[in-house]
Formats: sequence, structure tokens, C-alpha cells
Amino acid sequence: MADEERRRGPVLIDLDGSTEAPGPGEAPPVPDPAPRPEGRAMQTVAVLAARKPSRLARWFWSLAGALLATFISIAAWQAVVGLIAAYPLLGYAVTLLIAVFLLVCLAIVVKEIAAFSRLSRMDQLHSEAEAVLVAADLKRARALAGRLGALYAGRGELKWGLERFREREGEQFDAAAVLGLAEAELLAPLDAAALREVEAAARQVAAVTAVVPLALADVATALTSNLRMIRRIAEIYGGRSGTLGSWRLTRAVMTHLVATGAVAVGDDTIGSVLGGTLLARLSRRFGEGVVNGALTARVGVAAMEVCRPLPFTAKRRPSVAGIIQRALTGLFGRSDG
Repeated sequence: MADEERRRGPVLIDLDGSTEAPGPGEAPPVPDPAPRPEGRAMQTVAVLAARKPSRLARWFWSLAGALLATFISIAAWQAVVGLIAAYPLLGYAVTLLIAVFLLVCLAIVVKEIAAFSRLSRMDQLHSEAEAVLVAADLKRARALAGRLGALYAGRGELKWGLERFREREGEQFDAAAVLGLAEAELLAPLDAAALREVEAAARQVAAVTAVVPLALADVATALTSNLRMIRRIAEIYGGRSGTLGSWRLTRAVMTHLVATGAVAVGDDTIGSVLGGTLLARLSRRFGEGVVNGALTARVGVAAMEVCRPLPFTAKRRPSVAGIIQRALTGLFGRSDG
């Protein structure tokens, strides 16, 4: 019996009654790979902040504002005159309120002008430092260091560093050494404070993007967090800005990032962080949070370079990858690297 079965060979059993093998056209489709997170919220914020309004739009809003202010002024004047004629006491009270309001508006204008002046002073110090380093001019370097010391003379957290700088300044006989000493003694604590602001903003943007499912919530959070971060960085370095100054500074930072392509995600830095975060590999939403946090860190580093009175020379420029890892470790899980 066993020899007979071996002679007959294997038996093909057809379960569905079909004798034809399936062709390539009948094969199930290959599922598309999940799209890679792109950080759309931060890219949208960068484009919106860097976009420069057209000249026609500026004329339109300027004329619209002038017309609106004119009509409001005429209406207010007529209302006050009518009140004084009908109810003198009430009319004079409203006149006093309008005068106080105008004084507050004037104070706001003065504050904005002072903010622009502070930002311009920081820009001048930065440009002067770059020129001094190129020319290797020791005399100009000492003068610049004196201006920097005067700028931070009233900062209590820099008192010890300022004393050490003044003690050791005479020992430096090279322009780069003088500015390097100023960078190490005066700017190191400010750099640490600025980095904490960058990490906090990156953490907040990443968390909101990952957790909140609303369509525009991540864009709004990214915009407000970046505006607040840039303003705080400017305040830390002594270039405290007002509302208009903060927007001008933000647009300058975003324009630089867009022009250099730094808001793109197709590079090794963000790719390594995205690949090293477990939840980012498992969820596209968490991946978007990681990318938005990474782009926020890039904005923060660029803001530090813009607001800092001295360029990074003796100290290394902060690493974006290091900032991302410190900010996101413990939020989306530990990084593999």
C-alpha cells in the first residue's frame, strides 16, 4: 500500500473549484507608505511671518487707517461739543477721558520708538563686533567691550561676570581675545537663559501639535509661541522690543530662515531626531509635533544670532539637535541616541 501511494505522487486538492492560478492583476494593492511628517504648522508660520506686504496693500491700509482716524476724531469732537452744550459736567468728564486716552497712546508711541532704538543699538554692536574681528583692531575691541559693559552694568545677574571681565581685560592683547573674554563672562549666562526659552517654546509647540487635533490650533500655537520666544530672547540680551518691534524682529528672523531653506525638514538633523523618537515612528501626529518642535528650535537659534550683541566666536553656536533632544526628552519618550 505504501509503495502504491509513492508511485501516485502528491495530490493537488482544489478547495474553491478553480483550476486557474491568480494573475498579477488580481493581486491585492500594495499599501502606500505613511507620509513623512513635514511640520506644516511651522512652515505656515514662517511663510506668513516672512511675507512682505505689497506696496499697494500698504497704501490701502495706510489710507484706510487715516480715513478711519479722521472720522472717529470728527465724531468724537461733535459728541463732546454736544455734551458740553447739553450737559456741561458730563461733557468735561468725557473730554478728560479722551485726553487721558491720547496721553496713553502717546506713551505707547514713545515706548515703541524706544524699542526700535534698542534693537538698532544691538544691531550696531553686532555689526561693529564683526568689523572689529575682521580688522583685528585691539583699540576698537576694547572700546566695544566698554560699550558692552555699560549696556549690562545694571544687570544684577551679570555683576560677578562684569567684575571678572574688568579684572582680566587688561591681560588680553588681541581683539579676538578681548571679545572672547566678553563673550565668556558676560554673554554665557544670557545664552543659557535664551536656550531655556527656546527649549520651552519647542516643547510647547510639539506638545500642542501632538495632542490637540484642531486644524488651526497648531498654527496659532506655533505663531504665538515663536513670537513670545523671540521677544523674550530680545529682552534677555538687552534689546527689549515693543509690539511693532517684536513683529519686525520676527519677520527678520523668519525671512532669514526662509531664504536659507532652514524651514525644510529633509535634512539629517530633524530626520535623526524623528527617527530616534519612538512615538514619532508610531504616530504621524506625534511626528508632526517633533518636527514643529525642531523647527521652533531653529527659529530660536536664529533669534539668538540676531539679538546677540556679539557673534558666536569663542563659544560655539548652539546645536539644534541638542536643543531638540533636551526639549523633547521625556515628552514623547527618550531618544535612542
